[in-house]
Amino acid sequence: MKKVTLNIQESKYNFFLELLKNLDFVQIEDSEGDTKKEIVRNLEKGFKDLKQYKQGKLKTTLAKDFLHEL
Repeated sequence: MKKVTLNIQESKYNFFLELLKNLDFVQIEDSEGDTKKEIVRNLEKGFKDLKQYKQGKLKTTLAKDFLHEL
């Protein structure tokens, strides 16, 4: 199976998505972003990690070290 990434004008997005849904040979991966549940879960994990860092239970990487690794 091949994969195609498209940039669609916001005003035409719903029309184009509906068109694709009617093609039986197309599988749609909607990548508009995280769901509200995922956002909340990510925030909760971030706060938990921050709490552990402040308690000395979690080590982190300095931003400049992280960027040097890239």
